[in-house]
Amino acid sequence: MAKRQPVVAILMGSEKDGPVMAEAGRILDEFGVAHETRVISAHRTPEQCRSFARGAAKRGVKVIIAGAGKAAHLAGVVASQTTLPVIGVPLDAGMGGLDALLATVQMPRGVPVATMAVGGSGAANAALFAVAVLALTDTRLAAGLARYRVGLAKPQPKERR
Repeated sequence: MAKRQPVVAILMGSEKDGPVMAEAGRILDEFGVAHETRVISAHRTPEQCRSFARGAAKRGVKVIIAGAGKAAHLAGVVASQTTLPVIGVPLDAGMGGLDALLATVQMPRGVPVATMAVGGSGAANAALFAVAVLALTDTRLAAGLARYRVGLAKPQPKERR
């Protein structure tokens, strides 16, 4: 079976962020959404970050999820270089993730970043938000998302954080 072109990119500022951002990948896998995952730092690899963001749409990416802690500039830097929807996931690298949350949510007018909760719940919700964006033009995803929401009414195992 040929590998499908990724339509969602999951970015993280450090390999240490992998376990949390894997929650986004797990949700996208559940919906059958092709995605790619990369470690790109807004601070340590700014040229790679800029190049990735500028070329993402040409490669077929439709939504970008960016998770970062501390200064958490990744989502904002990516959003400044593309018109694709960017979803920020603040990660707890200290201060309970409050510093990352504030850095991600406080974007200047004209450079929007949709911002989710801190940590694993935020990563999962970022993927669900990406699915919702894609579902606007994909009836299979729209139906799957509707089924998923109905399933939320059923008793759930304890939520992971």
